Amino acid sequence: MSETLLVIISILLLFMLLLIIFFIITFFIKKRTHHSILKLHPYLGRMRYLLEKIGPEFRQYWFDHDTDGKPFSRYDFQSVMFLAKYRSEILGFGSKRDFDTSGYYIANTLFPILTEELSVNVAQEREGKKYVIHKEGLFSRREKLTADTTNLWLYEEDDAVIVGENRKYPWKLYGMFGASATSYGAIGENYILASGFGAKMAGGSWINTGEGSVIPEHLHTGANIVAQIGPGLFGYRDEDGNFSMEQFMEKAKERNIKAFELKFGQGAKIRGGHLEGQKVNEKIASVRNVREGETINSPNRFSFLNNAADTLYFIQQLQENGGKPVGMKIVIGQQKPLEDLFKTMKELNIYPDFITIDGSEGGSGATYKSMADSMGLPLIPALLTCIDTANHYGVRDKFKVFASGKLITPDKVAIALAIGADAINSARGFMMASGCIMALQCNSGQCPSGVATTNPHYQKALDPYEKKWRVMNYVVSMRYSLFSLAAAAGVKSPRHLTREHIMFKDEVGRVVPLSELFPTSK
Repeated sequence: MSETLLVIISILLLFMLLLIIFFIITFFIKKRTHHSILKLHPYLGRMRYLLEKIGPEFRQYWFDHDTDGKPFSRYDFQSVMFLAKYRSEILGFGSKRDFDTSGYYIANTLFPILTEELSVNVAQEREGKKYVIHKEGLFSRREKLTADTTNLWLYEEDDAVIVGENRKYPWKLYGMFGASATSYGAIGENYILASGFGAKMAGGSWINTGEGSVIPEHLHTGANIVAQIGPGLFGYRDEDGNFSMEQFMEKAKERNIKAFELKFGQGAKIRGGHLEGQKVNEKIASVRNVREGETINSPNRFSFLNNAADTLYFIQQLQENGGKPVGMKIVIGQQKPLEDLFKTMKELNIYPDFITIDGSEGGSGATYKSMADSMGLPLIPALLTCIDTANHYGVRDKFKVFASGKLITPDKVAIALAIGADAINSARGFMMASGCIMALQCNSGQCPSGVATTNPHYQKALDPYEKKWRVMNYVVSMRYSLFSLAAAAGVKSPRHLTREHIMFKDEVGRVVPLSELFPTSK
């Protein structure tokens, strides 16, 4: 009994000692601080900082409604999780969407297409793995990654998307969904491996290097690769920082690199890329030919491209020298620059092989708030502007259109395809499939799920040889759901969706087909 009492007294003394130390430290902080709250309320002020620090996590898990939250709601996040982990999007009782607000809806038909009538390649079946839940408790979920087989739900030959059909090495897509640009440095090797392996296993998909250039891990995955060239020319420049055709040609020889993309802008920032110095390790510095530990800010544009004609001549040069498709990634702010671009295309008879339209709601590892919130158009009006302007000038059939910007669920992808996109890019969808929990720590280098970091310690969280199955499931499930939506709309393939299949409903219930709101269809 005396020993127990001694232990209790020791614990109380230790607690009192810690309390005294806390008050002493707080007293001196109070004397030295410049912060108004801590000067008058040193103890409550510290508590305020604690609550402020843990507030985002509490809101995300406890206080936000399922359909609230930005940039993605928990409802959207769970949609990706169920596709990736369980290859399922089954829900009970009903949708959580607010049907009283205005929005786009996919029009069903009275006589849907039967599964056996779909124009889908069902011959390709592949070994897969998905999670099976054995027990779900209060503090954990017991689940096991279980082997099975899955159909890949690829396009048939007639529906395949051919990018750069006039090139020596055209790129043929048997799927409509791939990974958007994510640069090494903003994301780590393990994420590149997971997304690349998953895209490879799913077939008909691809990954995009971002402007951070190609690294060995990209090539090791065996996935189809879109190699992006940004204004900083990382991986494509000489010692003086000028564009190097020699380095471009070396990458064009790589079998897995199917196309090149010139980055003129991205939705989250209409400026060059940004990478915090704390993320610039020795490998990144070597790949990008910059100094280790220094913050990287790419130029706002390619210094040697001053107008549409310069751009098109440069694209033509890359097409001829590399023999592979070359496109451009843009953000649309208004119609006039597009008109100038398309008119110049017709005058010079030079065309990019594809144009990627990134909506202003697109994501980034690091950007500036004012730019992310207000610069550029969201995807749907941007995509409509691009497609309709291209049709007006008679150049729409000269290039393919990729769309990106929060397209992480099948319904949103279907709407973008119906508006006129040929294929869809998603970065954050692939990141969530790989384990991203939306901790919003992308710019810190301390991503808790190991996705947006090159720090070896944090990357341990992401096992690419486990997460690759989730990426594969996400892509395959996306395609399956798109074929299901197409069948319900009365067409045999998502390739056949048009604006006639999309209805817009306003707040009072008035409904109008998108083909009447924006008559120029694909």
